Amino acid sequence: MTDASGRLPGEELVNQGLADLAKNQKTDCAWLVLIASPRLVRLGISVPIPDWPRPYEHQLYDLLEQRLGDDTHSHYNSLLRRMASYAQALEREQTQTSHRDR
Repeated sequence: MTDASGRLPGEELVNQGLADLAKNQKTDCAWLVLIASPRLVRLGISVPIPDWPRPYEHQLYDLLEQRLGDDTHSHYNSLLRRMASYAQALEREQTQTSHRDR
C-alpha cells in the first residue's frame, strides 16, 4: 500500500481501492485501481487481481451509472484523470529519487 498521508494527488483513491480489493469489495476505488493496475504494478505497487468480470472500465462505469445517472460520464472521467495524476506524480517522485541516489 502507498503512504497513507495522501501526499500525492489521488493517493487516497489508490489506498482505498487497495483496501477494498483486499476485502474483495467491488467499489468505485477497487475498480479504478484495477483499471490502472498495469501502470501501478510497473510503479512498484502490488495490486491483487481478483477474478472479477472484465473489462474493468465497463464495470466501474456501470457501478457509477447506478448511483449517478446523467452525471456518470463526467465523474468517470474525473476519476480516471485523478488516477493518471497519481501515477504521473509517483513517476516524477521515483525519477527524482533515482537521480538523487546516483
